[in-house]
Amino acid sequence: MISVNQAKDILKATVSTGEIKHLPLSKTLDLIAAEDIFSPIEVPSFDNSAMDGYAITWEDNLDTWEITDVIAAGNGKQHQLQYGKAGRIFTGAPLPKGSDTVIPQEFVHREGNLIRIIDKGKFQKGSNVRFKGAQTKTGEVILKKGSQITPGTIGLLASVGISEVPVFSPPKVAIIITGNELQEIGKPLAFGQIYNSNRPVLESYLKKLGIQDILSYQAEDEPKATQKIIEEALAKADLVLLTGGISVGDYDFVKNGLENAGVKELFYKIRQKPGKPLFAGKKGRQMVFALPGNPASVITCFNQYVRPSLLQWMGHTSSWSAHEVLPIANDFIRNAGLTFFLKAKVEHGVVHILNGQESFNLISFGSANCLAEIPEEIEQLKAGEKIAVYYW
Repeated sequence: MISVNQAKDILKATVSTGEIKHLPLSKTLDLIAAEDIFSPIEVPSFDNSAMDGYAITWEDNLDTWEITDVIAAGNGKQHQLQYGKAGRIFTGAPLPKGSDTVIPQEFVHREGNLIRIIDKGKFQKGSNVRFKGAQTKTGEVILKKGSQITPGTIGLLASVGISEVPVFSPPKVAIIITGNELQEIGKPLAFGQIYNSNRPVLESYLKKLGIQDILSYQAEDEPKATQKIIEEALAKADLVLLTGGISVGDYDFVKNGLENAGVKELFYKIRQKPGKPLFAGKKGRQMVFALPGNPASVITCFNQYVRPSLLQWMGHTSSWSAHEVLPIANDFIRNAGLTFFLKAKVEHGVVHILNGQESFNLISFGSANCLAEIPEEIEQLKAGEKIAVYYW
């Protein structure tokens, strides 16, 4: 049995990044850029007006200018101004040749086709002009490898005309649920059955990470049936995620099934609560996690080991760190020896440990917003001492 930190170190050293794919820009939200991205053009690609107003040549050094042109955005015509002339110009329109400054319309007094600047001292050459290349130069790195693509990033890439982006593609994930006692929601329960909460929980977590390619299986508590589904999942998925059947009971067939399918064990059993009988393995580039079947164990093990492994696969570089270190609200006492991951709620910067910490008990997940970590060597915490928290 290994420690939590040892298990995480093994996974950090083992999980590969996913295949690099060039995806349409619209499908890259929240993914990670797999390469530096360079601008193919200058932005703006022409000098243009930042205001509705009047384009002039500052060096004319006149008191009045005659309006000879009207320049609208997108009309496709290149205007040119002569000495002493001005152009009525609108936001985003190309600056006419021979001009270098735009005076906002509210600072201009106009009489017929003549204009005079009000309070000329507020302006200088180049005022209210967006010059060519002011945002981006051709060949300039506009997004570094490893950057997460946000809506703002998509706007930036669209502004330079990039339609496809190289990203670390999300893995295809197979979920295998074991346990003859499980019944799917929407169907009546027979005596001795419980509803399957693990499947919708895991699917929700995966979709929240941007993983849409999800396969789902139900395995009978029988050795050959379990191994057959494991082999089928391994033939189709990059990461296989099992719940239940990984302990040492008479109906726990997952570990043998994985070994028979050629999965190499990375570790089995961690000094933690909940989720001690956690298995992690690898077959080639494929990752396999077999989680204990209790719902709280599934949620804990997913968030502590599977989620950061998936993020690392997708190119994230800091997926294993605690989200915050905050003071605990009340004294906490327990026996040392296991790392505890406790359902908790952070309010006003303080961690409140919730009731209902049993591994079967989901009631506190209704109000919990994080897991709080109590390291294995800690027996007692005083209110105000700081602990690590991991948000969902």
